[in-house]
Amino acid sequence: MKRLELWLYIAQRGSALVLAPLVLLHLGVILYAVSGGLSAAEILGRTRSTMLWPAAYGLFVVAAAIHAAIGLRVVVREWTHWRNRTLDFAALGFGLVLLLLGLRAVQAIA
Repeated sequence: MKRLELWLYIAQRGSALVLAPLVLLHLGVILYAVSGGLSAAEILGRTRSTMLWPAAYGLFVVAAAIHAAIGLRVVVREWTHWRNRTLDFAALGFGLVLLLLGLRAVQAIA
């Protein structure tokens, strides 16, 4: 079990390294779109004109799903007595749901 904890620790820190610049990019895009008064149609027109945005947001979704699932597992372990493999599978399921929903959103802008 110690080995799993180490790999989860590394995966969460690695996903945080990926997320940090992508969150800043996302916030910058939001500020630009809001200050420029862009409509949803204009935003989609820009995201669909290149594969850069779907690729960036796809990476964002993958990193966020990994980071959130591991983080939720850690919080549940700390706050409850849930320690067996069912917690691991529940966290994995949560991460997969986030991944699928996020990738569906990315597909909408591609």
